[in-house]
Amino acid sequence: MQQIGLRSSVILGLGVIMTACSATDSNNTAAQSVAVETNQPPAIIQPAQPVNMGSVQGDSAITLEQIMADPKWLGRQPQNPAWSPDGSMMYARQQADTQLNDYYRVSASGESVKIAAGELHLYKADEQVTSRDGRYTAWKYQDSVFVKMPGGEVVRLTQGLPLEDLQFATDNRLMARHNDSIVAFDLTTGQQQVLLSWKFAKAPSANTPPKDFIAREQQNLIEYIKVQRQNREDRFMQTQQLREQSPAMAPEPVYFDDNDRLVAVKMAPNGKHAIIVTTAKGSRRDATDIMPHYIQEDGRIAAIDVRQRVADAEPVEQTSWLIDVAGATKHELSYKGLPGYNDDVLAEVKQENAAARGEEYTINRLPRAIGLLNSWSQRDASIRWHQDGTAVALLLEAWDNKDSWLVTVDLAAKKLVNQHRQHDDAWINYRHNQFGWLNNSHTLYYLSEQSGYSHLYIQQPGAAPQALTSGQYVVNNLTLTDNDDYFYFKANKKHPGIYEIYRVAVASGEHETLTQLNGMTDYVLSPDEQTLLLTHSTVTRPPELYSASVAGNEHPMQLTHTISDEFLAKPWVAPQVVAIPSSHTDEPIYARVYLPENYQQGEPRRAVVFNHGAGYLQNAHLGWSGYFREFMFHSFLVKQGYVVLDMDYRASAGYGRDWRTAIYRQMGTPELEDNRDGVNWLVANANVDRARVGTYGGSYGGFLTFMAMFNEPDLYQAGAALRPVSDWAHYNTGYTSNILNTPDVDPIAYRRSSPIYHAEGLQKPLLINAPMVDNNVFFVDVVRLVQRLIELEKTQFETAIYPVEPHGFVQPSSWLDEYRRIYALFEENL
Repeated sequence: MQQIGLRSSVILGLGVIMTACSATDSNNTAAQSVAVETNQPPAIIQPAQPVNMGSVQGDSAITLEQIMADPKWLGRQPQNPAWSPDGSMMYARQQADTQLNDYYRVSASGESVKIAAGELHLYKADEQVTSRDGRYTAWKYQDSVFVKMPGGEVVRLTQGLPLEDLQFATDNRLMARHNDSIVAFDLTTGQQQVLLSWKFAKAPSANTPPKDFIAREQQNLIEYIKVQRQNREDRFMQTQQLREQSPAMAPEPVYFDDNDRLVAVKMAPNGKHAIIVTTAKGSRRDATDIMPHYIQEDGRIAAIDVRQRVADAEPVEQTSWLIDVAGATKHELSYKGLPGYNDDVLAEVKQENAAARGEEYTINRLPRAIGLLNSWSQRDASIRWHQDGTAVALLLEAWDNKDSWLVTVDLAAKKLVNQHRQHDDAWINYRHNQFGWLNNSHTLYYLSEQSGYSHLYIQQPGAAPQALTSGQYVVNNLTLTDNDDYFYFKANKKHPGIYEIYRVAVASGEHETLTQLNGMTDYVLSPDEQTLLLTHSTVTRPPELYSASVAGNEHPMQLTHTISDEFLAKPWVAPQVVAIPSSHTDEPIYARVYLPENYQQGEPRRAVVFNHGAGYLQNAHLGWSGYFREFMFHSFLVKQGYVVLDMDYRASAGYGRDWRTAIYRQMGTPELEDNRDGVNWLVANANVDRARVGTYGGSYGGFLTFMAMFNEPDLYQAGAALRPVSDWAHYNTGYTSNILNTPDVDPIAYRRSSPIYHAEGLQKPLLINAPMVDNNVFFVDVVRLVQRLIELEKTQFETAIYPVEPHGFVQPSSWLDEYRRIYALFEENL
């Protein structure tokens, strides 16, 4: 039997060797968990302590009870690191005995100091902005807005006013949205002014014209009516005159159709223009359905509002308006000039589905529904004004998910100008869409997958774009320096599973590597642009905070040491990240493999293949996994002699556009092809018995378990599907319509990709674990599938329900029950 260390298995591709975590290295930095060698054969990872096939004895034993306990036992790692308004580092950490957070600031010496409740407003910001000249910093905390004045004094500007979207005007006034208006605060005088307001109602007028013959005659014949109409006209004209001449009245609102609602608003920093985006009432992706919640304090059943099903979705058209603030007038920005605005991009799909019905489809060139790009974030993130207020850019997308447009607005001509169209025959990524303006010139910057990977471009409007990054890696999390010298970014340049921090010089395009920690690293750049606040983790170590100079002349300093001794004492198994050759693509399938000691000796082993959730997610990286319970469970299984494989199948994040879109119109097909390659690799390289392999996963991983058990019955001997999707027509619109279009357009894709249509293929034991208060994957998905299995007279399945659990379980008892059942399934059938 050949070892995993064969060059043909392409461990990490860089010769990265992971070391096992032991109880004696608690003082080591996380960076020491990984070493980078060159051209050396990878080593086999040995567990920290030798184990037998049975359970480990003693205090260091890994038990399901401990794994599934409240995760605070791991050490309550730092969360939400940020730079405070005073320029100090801060973070949150969960309290030991509650689900509440305490907040800490980091002193100059690197010591963490708990912030008293009465001082939190000085450090914690829900929103934070700094004026262009750096004289003022404003932030929102709870229901108040605070300002740090030029002399350093902190003053409370407002209390109890619902303000949001803080920004500084070019004259240093602080602007914010207050309900249906934009207000400005003069920080030198304290005066407040309404700059712009809007209403969804018919614009007022002095008198309405007569609607018919009777009304006209009434107004002509009756003197009383004439007097009343004249009085109303006089009052209306007086009000208009006061609005124009008196400082006592706010400017006239901008009126929109009362059948519409607001999507987003963004004011120009110079106060002269605004962009407002509207849509029809009721036309939203989050229109509600209901979900019963059975366990309530009053003993009754509650009806909980939940999101819309994709099967019920209809195209949403949004209208973009340019607002002239001084005149309170609006001008629609037509989409008709956008390239491809009326392309029938789904023509081939519609023709295929029509042919399946025995019909013909004729090309349709009607305008497509277009609106702001839905990046699963705030809508106004898709509107960016230059800081001087004289240029604005919008990021638009088509409802069919096949096109996005980065456009500018010709303020004089009041029209959109396309700068960058990104088309994808599958779907436009809802990540990697960050964009904006350079600070000191009217130059756009943006991320785009046009090369196949997310990369950074700059572009002067009307000119060709210039790539500042390129290659087979993913760029994300941009930060532009104040003087436009550098972009900081996070990327997996040296290996798909290693994320470091880099910067690129805007003028020369020269790249600098700022961290070499070899794991998962995130950053926040300090306000003075001299220090990186880093969050770093490895496969066996949860995240801790570090600080590093941007000069890169010193090793990052570790700021927090929160990992518990109890966690460090456990003999966790550090997985190797391997590159498994694919039978279907030129690129390998990266995966974590967990190996028992002396796995290559003795009879062939049992194995479990774990499929991560979300579909578009990366788990075979060298950082701490969001699936940390599964990491611990996999160590537990290894101690029982199992081999465990955790694959980044096609559809996963981190590997570029083609890997992401391989599942277009065929969810569950490429992923299972990759699963089969993974099982074949285990058999050939890890002494695994092909007849003793099982699988499990949650959410998307639960869906893949269904598809494997129904469509590939020879692949696994047992499977556990957790919080699983059984019918994509019942899932949400924003995610599903990207991959499968919509059920009315592409029923072929839904039938091909939904497990409920393939349930007759079940031949091996299947465990279905379903939370009942799941507002992500509805409980009805399991209900309908179980009814289908009953009608098919299948007997090889069991169902466990969890009455109080949402999509991500909360109660430790539920976690424990679920994984006891999964373990029992594998023990009985493998």
